[in-house]
Amino acid sequence: MNSYTRRSFAFGAIAAASTLAACGNGIGSQGGETIDARVDSTLNFLYDRYPSTREIGNKATGILVMPVITEAGLGFGAAYGRGALRVNGTTIDYYSATSASAGFQIGAQQYAHALFFMTDEALFDFRRSTGWAAGADVEYAFADQAEMLRAETTTTLAPVIAVVFAQTGLRAGATLEGTKYTRIIP
Repeated sequence: MNSYTRRSFAFGAIAAASTLAACGNGIGSQGGETIDARVDSTLNFLYDRYPSTREIGNKATGILVMPVITEAGLGFGAAYGRGALRVNGTTIDYYSATSASAGFQIGAQQYAHALFFMTDEALFDFRRSTGWAAGADVEYAFADQAEMLRAETTTTLAPVIAVVFAQTGLRAGATLEGTKYTRIIP
């Protein structure tokens, strides 16, 4: 019978983080200009591929865009990426997204996601938090559902809408549950 201890979990998390670092997410550390350029490209892709998300973006009080999240796992998994929070089309902060998991998993993938903050309160709570974690108050829309989103119906249902898209790799599925977002200085 397998039993996970804190030590084995910590070792697994370190191993997964090392593997993840080897994959790289392509953003590097060239600063805010590089992140902003990738955010612009990602938003253009999202709006071109799923036009109904543009309407949601127009109604959102803020949008956190993560252009590339790299996720890898072999028993233990980790994910990392960096992006920017935009309010009225202007970058106001930069964030990293990290998560760790344990369980039966193998593979690696990359994907992009955007969090649409549909209320001032949701955006305020996100910005004042020292480490906001995606949870039950987030409405998820995956690539196959993004075209069906409509701002009139969805915005009244959830304070935060997450759209996960542009998945590549050998790992099935992507979820933001438990992803921690932390403000960074690029």
